[in-house]
Amino acid sequence: MKRILVCEDEDVIRDFVVINLNRAGYDVVDVNCGEDALRVFDEENGNFDIALLDIMMPGIDGFQVCKALRKKSSTLGIIMLSAKSQEMDKVSALMIGADDYMTKPFSPSELTARIDAIYRRVSMSYNQEDERAATIESGPFVLNLKSRTVSKNGVPIDLTQVEYQILEYFMNNQETALDRSSILTHIWGDNYFGDDKIVDVNIRRIRMKIEDEPSNPKYISTIWGFGYKWSAKGGKE
Repeated sequence: MKRILVCEDEDVIRDFVVINLNRAGYDVVDVNCGEDALRVFDEENGNFDIALLDIMMPGIDGFQVCKALRKKSSTLGIIMLSAKSQEMDKVSALMIGADDYMTKPFSPSELTARIDAIYRRVSMSYNQEDERAATIESGPFVLNLKSRTVSKNGVPIDLTQVEYQILEYFMNNQETALDRSSILTHIWGDNYFGDDKIVDVNIRRIRMKIEDEPSNPKYISTIWGFGYKWSAKGGKE
């Protein structure tokens, strides 16, 4: 059963979300504050596929809940909700580990499309790559297709599923310039409602995890006005 934890302090919005997700076939557990979200997650032993978190809540806000949940699970899909549309809210949410961001108000179709896209990502079968090599090696990096993990010089790198997918896409297209729109479509799907800023933020987050000097990246170089390129040799921009 597809399980989702909904944390939203506004009753009307929470009821709207729960009704539509139930109709879409999700098993929904809903709470109205960050404290309850963390408590329920622990009580359920993290048995959730996705967490939908409102940012502005009394007490523990959505940012704090997101940070705490991401520490507990790298595979949990996390979507942030906010009535604000400021760019910094989006960037902040993504930088602390969220997979996506939605601005209120949103339609039932947008809600289910975003959540379905995240669910497809986190529920990918580890056995789907059986006909391909078990690993991809690129410079000091080894990407394991079955366990969906990445290591650098033998040291595991803690990645979200979005970050893993981006690295897999890069490593399958080494030394190839990839434009933002193709990355967006490959990772988030054709029906993604957001903009390609989410690509840039995730690249920034990945660089912080894999580069020796994130401000002077060697492996993920920027192709200005176009997109990015992966270089196994660690070539400079």
